[in-house]
Amino acid sequence: MMRPANWIGLAVCVCCTLASADAQPVNPLKDKNLGGAGDSSALKKMTWKVGDVTREALVYFPKSAGAKSSLVFAFHGHGGTSAYAAKQFAFHDIWPEAVCVYPQGLPTPVPKIDPEGKKSGWQKFIGDQDDRDLLFFDAMLKSMLAKQVDEKRVYSTGHSNGGFFTYVLWAARNDALAAVAPVAATMSADFKKQQPKPVLHVAGEKDPIVKFEAQAVTMLWDRELNGCGPVGKPAGKYSIEYSSRNGPPVVTYIHPGGHEIPDGAPRRIVQFLKEHAKK
Repeated sequence: MMRPANWIGLAVCVCCTLASADAQPVNPLKDKNLGGAGDSSALKKMTWKVGDVTREALVYFPKSAGAKSSLVFAFHGHGGTSAYAAKQFAFHDIWPEAVCVYPQGLPTPVPKIDPEGKKSGWQKFIGDQDDRDLLFFDAMLKSMLAKQVDEKRVYSTGHSNGGFFTYVLWAARNDALAAVAPVAATMSADFKKQQPKPVLHVAGEKDPIVKFEAQAVTMLWDRELNGCGPVGKPAGKYSIEYSSRNGPPVVTYIHPGGHEIPDGAPRRIVQFLKEHAKK
């Protein structure tokens, strides 16, 4: 697979230009738009001890017991919150049969944007921040698998810095994930560790934070990695699916907006994730 020689520099540059576009604090106990059927009590705050730090997430568990559930992680962007991710993705409303986890990030420095690391975020490559967020993911996954979750149907998505972290998870925890769906992000510098996997990438043509040109390169590399052909077919609004003879597909969801999670994208993500399970 051939890749432009300036890939690493491009990835680092884009990582360093993350902004807190989604830094809108939401109180999960007061916002009636967060819970299933308008009930914020559908989301449960859970905590995990990771090293010396207590980590937390808002978690939705399906009301009906029985068969094992799918599990989807949704990571907020730099400066965001788990509650805001729950409001924007709303997977617990769209996919009430799945366990939905909205993790909360820790203060994370971002050069030029947040050099002192006052706002919350996620590690941007394997080894960054002593892998604190990979260890957090491991702890959450272990506890969720103990709660009747189908280990063949574990998924990750995320917006902006959370999308970057989804690409990191793809590289570092490939065996744990059935499919991924990054939003407004690019592939991390760990691309050499990535293995073919179903991926849906959401990108805005006018994204002022993570430039569309950089995301277009990432989507191209997604297709190359999965062995997809150069020509795709329409697969819904804003969506093109690229099939592979011997590997998983790539779906691109290219909307005319900017850095936001556009209306319709979470539902399209759910549709895509439902189609894929680990073999």
